Parts: sequence; structure tokens; C-alpha cells
Amino acid sequence: MQPEILVMAPSPSPAVMAQLDEHFTCHHLWQVLADQHDAFIDRVGAGVRGLATTGTIGIDAALAARLPALEIVAVNGIGVDAVDFAATRPRGIAVTNTPGVLTDDVADLAVALLLAAARRIPALDHYVRGGQWAERVPLQPARTLRGKTAGIYGFGRIGRAVAARLAGFGLELRYWQPNVVAGTGVPRSASLADLARESDYLVVCAPGGPATRGLVDAAVLAALGPQGTLINIARGSIVDEPALVAALADGSLGAAGLDVFASEPDVPPALAALPNVVLTPHVGSLTVETRHAMGQLVVDNLLAHFLGRALLTPVP
Repeated sequence: MQPEILVMAPSPSPAVMAQLDEHFTCHHLWQVLADQHDAFIDRVGAGVRGLATTGTIGIDAALAARLPALEIVAVNGIGVDAVDFAATRPRGIAVTNTPGVLTDDVADLAVALLLAAARRIPALDHYVRGGQWAERVPLQPARTLRGKTAGIYGFGRIGRAVAARLAGFGLELRYWQPNVVAGTGVPRSASLADLARESDYLVVCAPGGPATRGLVDAAVLAALGPQGTLINIARGSIVDEPALVAALADGSLGAAGLDVFASEPDVPPALAALPNVVLTPHVGSLTVETRHAMGQLVVDNLLAHFLGRALLTPVP
């Protein structure tokens, strides 16, 4: 008999979805109306041995308690801050994620947001489409990237990939995270506040979770300053969102490019109304190739577990 798994959200890859249905008895919660979720889980929960979830959905203690036979949580995403390890660890439930395969696309989007914010591309698009160019409305020039400094908060795979890309634009580089990264020529700032103070662009690539919640606060934004730009492709929880809105509105921060938000998919109207921010809907890994690779890694981890093999990407 095939192992039963609960699928929290679909993969955009048809091949991944076909493999899930081929190898497992799938209970697709995402196909069920929200007001029927509880009844659905009551009906299938006792037999569920695996959970296919996402980095934003994860699994909480309440759901874990309703899946008494659960053996593995396979997260389609790199972030595991939505996984309640206090609920999974005592039961020996394995957790996997999908690192590595999304690094390049997320780094590409970070650079795209930085360029869009620095060169005011959305505003210029509006300027052309709105007829202001034809009307000869005066334009304020942007600032060059060369000779500026990009500070990267979180210097793991994605942070280092962002650094490699930005070096090609002539930017000086710095990073900060609690532990020193060996084997890099990029200097480490003494603190996050120092990194912001020393940077023209602050790129957030750190993991989410309680340890980083709200660390990019009003003081860090003030250190970045009125000519500074914040880029966040990590987790919305890392940034104090009300402080960010206030800083962008009063000019104490120059601009921002954001792919993630504190309460997705809800974006504060005050943030969306600002002209000096570029917004994208958490799409750092949303390419055909990467989403397939992520989904494939979910399938491969589930198969490895139920075949008694070593997991490909276990979360410690």
C-alpha cells in the first residue's frame, strides 16, 4: 500500500504533481474549501505519514497533533520558520527543505529589485505610460551604482550569490551575520547597525524565525539613511514593517525593494501607496525551472524516507 501524504499546496510543475500521485496516496488539502479543512483532516489525518508543505505554510502544533502517524515534513522552500519544531522534534518527525536549487533565481531577483529601486524603473515606466515624457515633465536623475556599497545581511548561499552579482556592477561589498564566514574576501561589519551605516544598499538574505524577527528596526533603517535603499528577499518578519513605512514616508530612508512582507499576502495600504518602494509578491523562486527543481526535491526526499534511504536535504 502506498504511503499516505497530505499535500498542503500544489506545485506549478505538472511533472511533480504527477509523481506525487504516482508514488503516494495523496490527500490534496489545497483542493478543499477552507471551511471544510477541519472535516477533511478529521477524515484522513489518522493515516497520513507524510506532509508536503511550503515554507510559508509549514506545520503548526495543532496540525501535527491531528496527524498521529506523521513521519516526515517535506518543505517546498528553503525557509523552515513556519515549522513548529517543538511539535516535530519530540516525535522524531523528519523535516526536509529545498536549499541550493533556488539560490540563483532568488539572487537574481534581489539584484533586479535593487536595480529597479536605484534607477526608479517603476516610476519611469509610469512616467512614460502616463504621458509625462511627451509633456516634457522634468525628471530627477538617479544615482550610479559604481562606487557605492552593498551590505548583505545573511551571508549564506543566497547572500554570497547576491554578492557575486553585485560585484559585477562595481559595488563595494560588506556582510554581517552572527558567525564569521570563512574563505571570503568580503569584509564583515561589527554589527547589523554598522553594516547599515556603512552601506548604501542593505540586502536582507537572513533566515526568518524568532532569532531574526524585527531585527531590521527603526535604528537600523536610520543608520541606512535618507540616501539608503533596503532590499528584502528573505522573510517579511525580519523587518519592522511599521518602522519601514514611516521611514519611507518621512524620507529618513530613501527607497526599498520588497519581495516579502510581514503578513503575506496582505500588504499595508500605506506601504503600497508609497512612490519610493518596489513591490513583488514573494516570487524569488518563481521560475518554471526552479519551481520544478524544488518540487522534485520534495518528491525525492519523500521517496527516500519511505524507501528507508538517507534524506537528500534534511533540516538538522
